[in-house]
This record gives sequence, C-alpha cells and structure tokens, in this order.
Amino acid sequence: MTLTRGARITGAVLCAVLALLITAWLVRDIRAAGGPGPVWHYWAGTADLQDAPRPTTSATSLVLLVAYAAAVAALRSASAASVLIVTGVVTFGLRLPSTWIIADAPAPEELRDRALITTYVVLVASAALIVAGVAGRRPVPQGGERPVGPGRGAGVAAFLLLGFQALVLAAWEIRQPFVSYLSELYPEWFIGGKPLTISLTEGPPGWVTGTIILMLLVAAVGAVAGAAHARPLGLIAGGFVLSYGVLGMARIIHYEMYERFIDLDIEAQLNMLSLVFSLLVGSVVILILARKAAPRASGGLPGPWGGGAGPWGAQPPGHPPYGAPGQPPAPAPGFGPPPGGGFGPPPPPPGR
Repeated sequence: MTLTRGARITGAVLCAVLALLITAWLVRDIRAAGGPGPVWHYWAGTADLQDAPRPTTSATSLVLLVAYAAAVAALRSASAASVLIVTGVVTFGLRLPSTWIIADAPAPEELRDRALITTYVVLVASAALIVAGVAGRRPVPQGGERPVGPGRGAGVAAFLLLGFQALVLAAWEIRQPFVSYLSELYPEWFIGGKPLTISLTEGPPGWVTGTIILMLLVAAVGAVAGAAHARPLGLIAGGFVLSYGVLGMARIIHYEMYERFIDLDIEAQLNMLSLVFSLLVGSVVILILARKAAPRASGGLPGPWGGGAGPWGAQPPGHPPYGAPGQPPAPAPGFGPPPGGGFGPPPPPPGR
C-alpha cells in the first residue's frame, strides 16, 4: 500500500503541530530555568531537586520531537502509511495519562490549564495521524516502490537487541519495588497521583517504561518477520533506549561512579552495565534499521534445501531450469505439479 497526496499533506501538518507544541514547552522550560543546563541536569537526575526549577518536559519529549521530524522526512517514502500510524499510536499511548494527572499536579492553575489543553490537542492530533495513515492508503501502482521491512540479517539483529533490552527494562521494573523506596509509590508509579511528582506534560514513569517495553517487544517481533511497521517503531524505540543510556551515562560521569565500580555492590554494578548496554543497543538498532533494506526473497535456502530464490528452492518465473542445456529438468518422484499445468498460481516474485 502507498499513501495518497492528501494524506501525506495531512500527516505533515499534524506532525508539525505536535512538534511545535513540544518546542513551545521546551522553550518555556529553558526560559524558566535560565538556560538549557538546569533542564538537562533535571532530566539526567543530577540536579539539586530543592533548588532546581521543575521543568514541564522530560527527555521523552525530545525523542518525540525527533520522531516527528523524521516522520515528515519519511512521508515521501513507500512506508509513509506505517510511519504515520506508528507515530500516532506511540504519541497517544505516551500522552494519555496526562488527561487525569494534570488536575492534581502541584503547579499554578494557569499552567495546568495550558498543559491540559495541550494534552487534548496532542491526543486529537495523534488520533488523526492514525486515521490519515489508515484511510489514506492506496494500492501501489504497477512498478512503484513497495514498503519493505528490515532485511533478514538486520531483522534478526534487531529482534535480539530489542528483545533483550525489553527483558532488561522489565526485570528492573519488577525488581525495584523490593530494593528501593519506590514500593511506597505504587500504584502511583504507573498511574500517577500524590505523592509522586511528575513533569507536567509527561506520563508517570512506570507508564512510560511499560509503553516502551511494549514498543520494544512489538518492534522485535515485527523486525524478525520483516514487517513494514518494524522499521519506524524500532527506530522510535531505539531512540528511547538511546536517551535512557545517554542520561544514565551522564549520571555515571557526573557522580564519577565509574571510579568506584569495583567497590559497588552487585546491584549497582548491574545497573551501570545495563545503562552502558542501553547506550550501545540504542545506537546499533538505529544504525541497522535506518538503512534502507532490499525486499526479502520469498523463501529459498541455498544448499540441500535447493539453491533457488523461490519458495523452498523453487525457481522464479523465467529462471533457467537445472539440468543439461536443452533438456528439461527431471522431476523428483512423487513431487511437483501434474504434467497438464499444475495447481495454484505460480510463485510470486521476490518481495511480493
């Protein structure tokens, strides 16, 4: 499927609106904090929480801002429909909790009202992105470029990296109530509310982490299957993983934890290693999924399974048969179509 011109224009406008809203809040935070430095330290967890002004955004907003810009750039590609749908679903899922947590947020009423209006606009725009991506699809014209997912090697690599990263995040999310004060913050950690304080335009930490874990799992399965949605979803998920690793490394460097790595307990060491792993996984996933993949061949393995590019070694139409020149191939006993023409349509060409 391809995307109509009207759907592309609609998607570009909606992405621009979402990007402008995030930019407005980022500018507001930078001005309120007196520069980008305090905002960065708050995001990274290295700021003095008693003196630092609380921003209304987090690194999640920055990743989404990059995703909107990338979505606009991808609207001319064959995967434009998948890009719009994935971007809309991710935005809606991450911003939905703001509809019920902003009302009780410890912020001036005017600021809460602006944040609530922004949330409703974001939810409507993200839902419109999904509609534009679904309703604007049209069959690919003859000879046109078709949307393709990750190649076979890239798909397997993305599956392993994204899947393992999802397990790492899920393990820490399950573990932390037993080793920290966070056990006193449940269920607010996932649904928001007092005494948990959340950035005004962001969702609860547990909700955001759970959404990213779901993204990682869906992208991993889609990547190994070669699904078209796996590339945009995997790239966005990789961006969140990369930001998680970057912020974690900022904390490690700020507090010079790397100098005391040997003296730390096993839990702290594993935490540091998982942050380094996230930095590497996010970078590698973005690199392998950003490359344009060639359409996968429809089956066919070299060696004893047959050397052709068709299903299970069958040769595609127009391919010369095996055997001596000028002689038809000898059919294997008990296999193959009957002499009169066979059953079913011919095997599709690679990538169909």
